[in-house]
Amino acid sequence: MMSTCARIAARLVAPGKGILAADESIGTMSGRLVGAGVAATEDNRRAYRELLASAPGLADGVSGIIFCDETLRQRFADGRTFPDAVRAFGVLPGVKVDTGAKPCPGLPGETVTEGLDGLAERLAEYASLGAAFAKWRAVLTIAGELPSTAGIRANAHALARYAAACQQEGLVPIVEPEVLMDGDHSLRRCAEVTARVHAALMAELAAFGVDPAGILLKPNMVVEGATHAERSTPEQVAEATVAVLRALPTELAGVAFLSGGQPPTRATANLAAMQEHRTPWPLTFSFGRALVDPALAAWAGDPARVGAGQAALGERVAANAAAVRRRAELQPA
Repeated sequence: MMSTCARIAARLVAPGKGILAADESIGTMSGRLVGAGVAATEDNRRAYRELLASAPGLADGVSGIIFCDETLRQRFADGRTFPDAVRAFGVLPGVKVDTGAKPCPGLPGETVTEGLDGLAERLAEYASLGAAFAKWRAVLTIAGELPSTAGIRANAHALARYAAACQQEGLVPIVEPEVLMDGDHSLRRCAEVTARVHAALMAELAAFGVDPAGILLKPNMVVEGATHAERSTPEQVAEATVAVLRALPTELAGVAFLSGGQPPTRATANLAAMQEHRTPWPLTFSFGRALVDPALAAWAGDPARVGAGQAALGERVAANAAAVRRRAELQPA
């Protein structure tokens, strides 16, 4: 019998759909609002997230939305809670549960994501508030000999403990080991590091008895560093990325890529190129900035421009949903 987590995970990677990441911390979201000329108030953060979550037809291309703690507890203007409202739209609500990457003691230049203390109790509360899944992000930087084996292991261990705690509470864990684009490293170097990260992560997940059918992996695409001299084509990115992913267990529910700061159109082109490769699990998207930045720019805090913001979001969602749907066209059952 399929477990509750496996059923929810399968719904999150439904054909032609991806996940919208609207889970920026209060500080990050406030900074983005200010950058768009919008006052960084609690109500403006709420209004912006409601704009995203209530976009007409969002459920056609989005299976779930990740919120931060603040948003999960807020209400739509009509009084409904965010989890109740998005479920009514046919979208599953999720929540980011880590408390951010902090410098890792003993490992200069490396970080480890915190938030394990009291996690079980917080997950139980989030489930009671209506969350169906959660997310935890580890951050790894390529610089010289970094990331170190110890840095990789520390983050893999935390991700596995988080994932086990989620499944214990009936929440699907989205497991996000992000190898950052920062730097001038090559595509090959990114592939090497990403493969090491995934190997360590899978070993830790297995050690903690995490059911791969009840999790989603949210990895970086294998791309060169942002300041590298050469830009890889979508076909090169897809080939390198899928080659790394082949080591993942076949039982995994699915892979939902992060955009990692790529320009929206590049992230979509890379995602589309992935669909030409046969894999035992769906390859979809869990994008944040690549979906929501155009919406924020179009809205700019003006109530009269909510429709424009939603249209900008809808355009990016439709483009990525179309990219994912290419899989069925290229690889008919």
